Amino acid sequence: MKEQYAKIIEAIGEDLNRPGLVDTPARAAKAFAFLTEGYERKLDDVINDALFPSDSNEMVIVKDIELYSLCEHHLLPFVGKCHVAYIPDGKVLGLSKIARVVDMYARRLQIQENLATQIARTIEEVTGALGVGVIIEAKHMCMMMRGVEKQNPVMKTSAMLGVFRSSQTTRQEFLSLLQ
Repeated sequence: MKEQYAKIIEAIGEDLNRPGLVDTPARAAKAFAFLTEGYERKLDDVINDALFPSDSNEMVIVKDIELYSLCEHHLLPFVGKCHVAYIPDGKVLGLSKIARVVDMYARRLQIQENLATQIARTIEEVTGALGVGVIIEAKHMCMMMRGVEKQNPVMKTSAMLGVFRSSQTTRQEFLSLLQ
């Protein structure tokens, strides 16, 4: 990756021997590897057996999980927050694991619409929940730094599975608790 970054920097007409750029290809490769480390993560390692028996069947919500990802169309960041809710059915997931699932998928080349669905399906699969709701709110640098160049739009996406899709009351409870 380092050599490819060197080619890109040279292709825009820069001098790789300039003091500020001497180590840039290596730094950029290291940064890109970090930003896309979700490809290296395995779900079993992320969950790490943090599923616990529970009699609770009330909604569990973790809101304002900060996230950053890279738009798969332009390789530019999108940054925002994710809200995850689920209704347990015999087991609950360790709190930090929800944020780790968000990170596992966010740290891949993504579009926000798919990201919400991936998170929801994974939480549903891991917990066997009666339903899962995920809402993501993010600002996209591909819209802010290029193209239309608008600074304030926030994109919101949702994925609703199980009772979050079939029950208006459950969905409304989730949405009201986010405020």
